[in-house]
Amino acid sequence: MPRVDLLVIGDCNPDLILSGEDVTPAFGQVERLVDRATLVVGGSAAIVACGAARLGLRTAFVGAVGADPFGEFMLTSLEERGVDVSNCRVDAGASTGVTVILSRPDDRAILTYPGAIRDLTADDVDPDLVRRARHLHVSSYFLQPALRPGLPRLFRDAHAAGATVSVDPNWDPEESWNGGLEQALADVDLFLPNATEATIISGERDPQRAAAALVSAGPATIAVKLGAQGALVVSGGQTIRAQAPDVVVVDATGAGDSFDAGFLTGTLTGRSLEDSLALGCACGSLSTRAVGGTAAQPTLDEARQAVRTTGAGR
Repeated sequence: MPRVDLLVIGDCNPDLILSGEDVTPAFGQVERLVDRATLVVGGSAAIVACGAARLGLRTAFVGAVGADPFGEFMLTSLEERGVDVSNCRVDAGASTGVTVILSRPDDRAILTYPGAIRDLTADDVDPDLVRRARHLHVSSYFLQPALRPGLPRLFRDAHAAGATVSVDPNWDPEESWNGGLEQALADVDLFLPNATEATIISGERDPQRAAAALVSAGPATIAVKLGAQGALVVSGGQTIRAQAPDVVVVDATGAGDSFDAGFLTGTLTGRSLEDSLALGCACGSLSTRAVGGTAAQPTLDEARQAVRTTGAGR
């Protein structure tokens, strides 16, 4: 069987994005109108997989969906984008999760029904697929309680096969910020939080100090996403920053996931940390040009051009 550049494990659900100047709901049976409703590929892990495939990586995805229209939409959409979904779990007894995003120009609110997302386990991941992967990435750590206990074993199996491992925690809906993450990080090579997540998990207020503190938990490299301010990476005693290219932002949904795809593509194609960080920033920024996390994900040539044009990473 052929090698896989990137194996992504995690959440797989559509996003229903409601956009407008005022998308704040009002109880009391008050009806309000929004400017747009768009059903798109969602789930942090699914967006990462789509972005990586768009950039040219051989990408496989493992997630759980129900045997329903939302599940069919997700698997078909990923497959159309070049992602191998043959190892996904389709559960006739579960419903596919769904996220409703209330998106206004300056902020978002997110409501998620996890559905089948919370039923995925490490046993759903084919050991042969892990052995064939060059890198294993897990997104939405806190959304997947059934997956978490088996992750240390999956990470050790990946390392034994010569692969590297990364985790993007995403937001913790329970806001406990625990769930075994500290133990899991001991087997992680790359940790990919955003600034808010990094500061909460580390207890440090400054993102750079947060990254330095998180390195001590085990990961050799911490890349922290800073939104419009770009990103920073701490690794091997050095700190590198990259700026984000200027774009006209339509919707920031999934921008951090597209950053992950770009950064992982950089490292898996032999680029330096500085170049990988710049590529991640370009991919994250360019993804915001359209509604949803995948519609505007760039090709590798488009991302490289954005890096050259803006001087990102310098």
